Amino acid sequence: MIRLLFWIALIAAAFWLWRKFKISQQAPRQHHLDDPLRMVRCAHCGVHLPNDRALQRASQWYCSQQHLEQGPARHS
Repeated sequence: MIRLLFWIALIAAAFWLWRKFKISQQAPRQHHLDDPLRMVRCAHCGVHLPNDRALQRASQWYCSQQHLEQGPARHS
């Protein structure tokens, strides 16, 4: 009787360890952002856009190459 209980406990422990190993081997399905995007304002026209799509010169951000070449807008 003790041998039977020993084998049942051994099989249960092996099954539990196998399941724990399989779960740890699965790739996580969560999507994480590495670096959150910031909204920046074009120095020429004032449009807001994500910083990954904007062009930067010094501390100024621009929405397009044309606005980058024209520089910051002059407000009177």
